[in-house]
Amino acid sequence: MKAIGFDEHLPISNPRSLFDFTAPLPILGEHDLLVKVSAVSVNPVDTYVRKGGRGKLAQPKVIGYDAAGVVDQVGPAVTLFRPGDRVYYAGSIRRPGSNSEYQAVDERIVGHAPQSLSLTQAAAMPLTSLTAYEALFEQLALPQSPSANQGKTILIINGTGGVGSVATQLAHLAGLRVISTAGNPAGEEWVRAHGADLVVSHHQDLVKQVRALGYRYVDYLLELNDLDGHWQEMCELICPGGRLVSITENRRPINLRLLTQKRGHFSWEWMFSKSYYHTADMVSQHEILDRVAALLDAGKLQSTLTKQLSPLTAATLRQAHQLVEEGHMRGKVVVAGWPA
Repeated sequence: MKAIGFDEHLPISNPRSLFDFTAPLPILGEHDLLVKVSAVSVNPVDTYVRKGGRGKLAQPKVIGYDAAGVVDQVGPAVTLFRPGDRVYYAGSIRRPGSNSEYQAVDERIVGHAPQSLSLTQAAAMPLTSLTAYEALFEQLALPQSPSANQGKTILIINGTGGVGSVATQLAHLAGLRVISTAGNPAGEEWVRAHGADLVVSHHQDLVKQVRALGYRYVDYLLELNDLDGHWQEMCELICPGGRLVSITENRRPINLRLLTQKRGHFSWEWMFSKSYYHTADMVSQHEILDRVAALLDAGKLQSTLTKQLSPLTAATLRQAHQLVEEGHMRGKVVVAGWPA
């Protein structure tokens, strides 16, 4: 099969940072699907894994953590899918990724692709939807009933990115008053179109801006960019007993004592945790993706695809990595269609 990978951790400007090669078809485990990949999306994690290491690898490494395609074969214990099913998923960081013609993926982390979306549109959604959903409804423990969230407020730091674009929509659907950050007027327009009630700039003092809007504290806080830079503001803005969650890593120690008097609850969200550890609730990712597909089909969520590239080759994938690494993307970039 065709595949795209790397064997050195190189800058994306180097043609060897991602290259085309031929690989054997994957061997299926009991719960695996063999998916014929139609489209992939590039996330920041793709770029971190590609460039974040040293030395030369013995074999090319295939990454890619978002995909949509069609089930070609199923393992002997598979019960959730059949050959011919359209699927979308984010995969596992411990297995070869989606940047190949065929991929083996555990059925328990795969969803049925939304019927109303093309596979290209669907490929933009899995990783960000899973991250946003788990952050809001598992880590922040948000009630899913809008009536239960009446009068509650969430601050989402970086609502213009892939996760923020989905989280803003889900929080809005859950009945929260959503304050989202953006970096420029175009970003402000984007987050408002996705359900933000109020917008502040993440380039300016968040405490002053949120309080100028009339909110001394917020009930929930979702941090999606620069935990180190925003940590003190987050601890100041969260209400007593409030919950904060981050999807980004800190580069220096964070002072949890700032939350002591408020009895604040801080947690991390890492979408790959369930598949990495094969947790007992791993199948919840299948259930979340099917729920997200239903929301997309009902028109309650919108795909966050903003840029499409073609075909699926190393050269095109390098373009997509470059876009993500520049840090100015709103929504998601998808690469679709293998060359003949």
